[in-house]
Amino acid sequence: MKSISVVTYNIHKGMSPLNRHVRVDDMADALATLAPDMLFLQEVQGKNLERAIRHHRWPAQPQHHFLANRLSHRAVYGLNAAYDHGHHGNALLTRFAVREWCNRDISVNRFESRGVLQCLLQPDGWPQPVVALCGHFNLLAFDRRKQYRGLTSYVQQAIAEHLPLILAGDFNDWRGEASALLYRELGLEEAFLQTRGAHAQSFPARMPMLTLDRIYVRGLKVEAARVLSGKPWSGLSDHLPLCAEISPL
Repeated sequence: MKSISVVTYNIHKGMSPLNRHVRVDDMADALATLAPDMLFLQEVQGKNLERAIRHHRWPAQPQHHFLANRLSHRAVYGLNAAYDHGHHGNALLTRFAVREWCNRDISVNRFESRGVLQCLLQPDGWPQPVVALCGHFNLLAFDRRKQYRGLTSYVQQAIAEHLPLILAGDFNDWRGEASALLYRELGLEEAFLQTRGAHAQSFPARMPMLTLDRIYVRGLKVEAARVLSGKPWSGLSDHLPLCAEISPL
């Protein structure tokens, strides 16, 4: 069966690393060269009236629709944080049929609104669907631990063990705590640990040192994994994208 390409990318609300320039159009061009089958996005700006007025390059569409149209993908958006002039959240873009989806609120304080977007997808030619979870977790380790435990409990109760699972996103996990917990409790293996022996350095984009972004799988095989570094990626978002080739067991 054919492998699928998976990318996870914190797009920094479509702005350059220092928030000076709109980069969502350039991101679309760069992502189109990859032609990913599944794209897990964090910090997707569904609406921002202030930036729409200030920047002439700001797209008229929500960013998930703008990118999906450029890639000829379907888009699912999970709104996490709403404010007077707009909202942002996670998004999943894919060329595959989306059977069902929901957005789970994992916020643990009033200062950071976080979520995990859940979709059930049917990859072409695969015998069964895949559960895709796109997440963005808190900055403080104490809060992240609560979120990891809550997510673990949810997956154990709500997602059938026989279904292949991909969990990807921005884990903000510079301490490297998530992987041992997710493997022990859910059998999830991290793509870069599995293939390269270490988490991928993805932040900050221009001089990546921190291992914040992850791709975890269960019931699937990681054929290859790489960080998309250098130009144009280093000048687009403040994070670098991670890419993995994944196939059924």
